[in-house]
Amino acid sequence: MTTPINQETSIVHLNIEGMTCAACAGRVERALSRLDGAVATVNYATERATVTGIERARIADATEAVAKAGYRAHLRTEADDDWTRRSTLARLTSLRRRLAVSALLTVPLMDLSITLALVPNLRFPFWELVCILLAVPIVTWAAWPFHRATVRNLRHGSMSMDTLVTLGIVVSFGWAVATIIFGPDDGGYWVGFGPTPPGADSIYLDVAAGLTTFQLAGRYFETRSRRKAGEVVDALGALVPMTVRRIHGSDEELVSAADLRVGDTFAVHPGESIAADGVIKEGRAAIDESVLTGEPLPREAVVGDTVMGGAVSADGYLLIEAKAVGEHTRLAQMSALAERAQESKARIQTLVDRVVTWFVPSAIGLAVLVTVAWIVAGAALTQAVGIGIAVLIIACPCALGLATPTALLMGVGRGAHMGILIKGISALEASGRVDTVVLDKTGTVTTGRMQVTEFQTKGAVNREDALRWAGALESRSEHPAARAICAFVLSRVSPLPRVDDEQIRPGLGVAGHIEGATTVIGSPRLAEEFGVAFTEDDRRTIAVIRERGDTAIVLGRADRVVAFLALGDELKDSAVAAIASLRDLGLRTILLSGDHETTVRRVAAAVGIDDVRAGVMPEAKAEVINALKRAGRHVAMVGDGINDAPALATAHLGLAVADGSDIAIRSADIVLIREDLRVVADAVRLARRTLGTIRTNLFWAFGYNMAAIPLAAAGLLNPLIAAAAMALSSVLVVANSMRLRNFVSISE
Repeated sequence: MTTPINQETSIVHLNIEGMTCAACAGRVERALSRLDGAVATVNYATERATVTGIERARIADATEAVAKAGYRAHLRTEADDDWTRRSTLARLTSLRRRLAVSALLTVPLMDLSITLALVPNLRFPFWELVCILLAVPIVTWAAWPFHRATVRNLRHGSMSMDTLVTLGIVVSFGWAVATIIFGPDDGGYWVGFGPTPPGADSIYLDVAAGLTTFQLAGRYFETRSRRKAGEVVDALGALVPMTVRRIHGSDEELVSAADLRVGDTFAVHPGESIAADGVIKEGRAAIDESVLTGEPLPREAVVGDTVMGGAVSADGYLLIEAKAVGEHTRLAQMSALAERAQESKARIQTLVDRVVTWFVPSAIGLAVLVTVAWIVAGAALTQAVGIGIAVLIIACPCALGLATPTALLMGVGRGAHMGILIKGISALEASGRVDTVVLDKTGTVTTGRMQVTEFQTKGAVNREDALRWAGALESRSEHPAARAICAFVLSRVSPLPRVDDEQIRPGLGVAGHIEGATTVIGSPRLAEEFGVAFTEDDRRTIAVIRERGDTAIVLGRADRVVAFLALGDELKDSAVAAIASLRDLGLRTILLSGDHETTVRRVAAAVGIDDVRAGVMPEAKAEVINALKRAGRHVAMVGDGINDAPALATAHLGLAVADGSDIAIRSADIVLIREDLRVVADAVRLARRTLGTIRTNLFWAFGYNMAAIPLAAAGLLNPLIAAAAMALSSVLVVANSMRLRNFVSISE
C-alpha cells in the first residue's frame, strides 16, 4: 500500500479525474508544479499524480490547482482504490453505451448516405433529412465526452486531443449539413428539393458518424486495457486479507487487518492468506508465495520460519507472531516500489510530453493551411475541406502519450509478480546498456551459511566419538560455524555427552571437559593454547584445507589432534544456471569479495566465472565499480549486504537481493525478491524487453504520424479511413505493451 502522505518527504498522491490524453496529463502536471516548492509528476496511464514539496495543509491548494486546470483531484488513500475502480467502471459503462448507440446508428447512416448518393434511382423524398436525423444523436450525445473535454479545455485556454476530435466531428457534420442545405459549388437547393450533390464525397455525415464511432471504440478499448494493466500492480495490494483471526487468550477474534499490531499472534487456516509478516509459533504448512516471489512450488514452513504477508497457507493451520504490519510489510514495500516506478519518467518521455503540448495547435494550424493551399491550387471547396478534415483527424498524437507509460506499467507489474521490483525507468534505461555484471560472493552467489564440507578423524580415533565430542562442545554456541557443525553432527549421531568447565572463546572456538579429558574445537591457534601439539602431517592437512578455500577447524583431545573439519560457504542451488544465463545474454561476469583469493577462485570456478576480484575491502568495492566504468564498461552490481550499498549506488544498475540489508535494498535500482539467483538474468531480460517495447511503441507512434500526415495532406487518405487509423494506433500501442504480461522467467 502506498502511504498517501509522508510528512518526512512531503509526498502527496492524487487520483486525477477527467484526463483524456497525454496533453491533459501535461496540463495537470504544470498546474501542480506552479505551487510554491512543489514538483509534480502525472502519469496518464495510471491517472495519478505525485506531488513532492507540499504539506498536508496545502492539499486543498493542490486540488484547487487541478480544478482550475479543468480536472478533478482526489487525495489517494487505500479507500480511494475502491473509488478509482468505481470511477473507471462508470467511465467504461458510459463509453460502452455511447459506442453501442453510435455503432447502431452509424451502420444504416453510412449505408443510406453512400448508397443513395451514388445511386439516384434508389432515393426517396427527404432521404437527406433522414441521414441528418440519424447523425444528430451520434455527433451530439455519443460524442459528448469529446465535446465536454474540448469546451473545458478551451475555457481554460488550452487544447488537447479531444479538441482535434471535436473539430473533426463538427466540421464534418457542419459541412455536410451546409452542403445539403445550400447545395454544391454550382448552385443551391433546399433539403428534399432541387439537385442532390453528385457523389458521396460531398456528404460528410458518414465521416462525422464514423469518426465518432471509431474514436469511442478506441477510447473504450484503451481505457479497458489501461484498467487491466493497472490491475497487474494493484493486485499486489489486494493480496492481504481485510480481516485477521487475532488470538485473544485462548480464543480467535475476527478483527480488521488494520488493527493488527507488532507482537500480536494471529491464526491462519488452510487456504487463507497471511495478513502480516511474521514468525510461525505453532503448526506447519506448505506456504504458497508464488504471487510474491514467482516461485512456482510451495515451500514447507515450520515453527521458527518467517513468512510474508500475502502468502497463502495451502494445507496447514498456523499461529504466527506479527513482526511487521501495514505499510512496513514486505508486500506493502513491494507495492510502494512498483508504484513509485510508474511515477518516474524516461528522458524520451519528457521529450514526448513537450512534443504533445505543441502538437495539437500545430495540427489545427496545419489542417487550416492544407485546406487553404488546396483551395488556392484550384481544388473544389468540398475536396479541400475533406482533405483538411483528414489532416485534422490523422494528426492526433494519442499513441505518443501512451507509448511509454503503458509499457512501463506492464513491465513493472509483471516484474512485481515475478519477484522483481523495478524502482524506476532509469533502471530500464541502464539495463539496455549493461555489458558487465559484478556479483558479490557471500549471500549472493553463496547462501552465506556455513556447512561442513569434510570431517576426517586421525589415527585410531572412533569417528562417532569424535562427532559426539564436537557436537557437544558446539551445542551452546550461536556462532555460524558452531551451528553448521551441530547440524552436521546431529544428522549422524545422538545423544551428545555432557560438557563440564565449558570455555567459549569468541571467534576462536570452545573448550571443555568431556568424558574424562579436556577437549577443544576451533582454530589451530586455540588448540595450541590448550596444549594440543601439531605434527608436520597435521599442518599439511590444515594447509590443504585452506588452499581449497575452506576454513580449517581442529578437534583436539588431551594433547593431540583427533579430527579435522573443513567449513565452507554453501553455493546457491541456482548459481551455476544463473551465471550461464547471464553469459547467454552476452554479459561479462565478475565475482567480487573480501575473502581470500583461494576461496573466491574456488567459488568462481564452481559457478563458471573467470574474472575474480578478491580481498576487496567493503570501502573499496565502489572503487572497483568506478574502475570498470572508467574502462568504458556499463556495470550492473548484484549484492545483499551493508558493505555492498556504496557499490550498488555507484553501478549503472544496482540489483539487491531482498533478504539482504535494508540499506542495500534502498541503494539498488532493482530489488530481487526470489531466492533463485536466475532472477538476476530475468531482471535484465525483463528490463530490456520493457525498454524494447517502449522503443517499439514510440517508433510506431512517431512513424504513424510522420507517414500518415503527408498522405492526408496529399489528398490520398479518406477522412473515414483516417479516423479508423488514428483510433487503431492507440489501441495497438496499448496492446503491444500488454504483451509484456506473457514474459516468461528462465526458471519457469
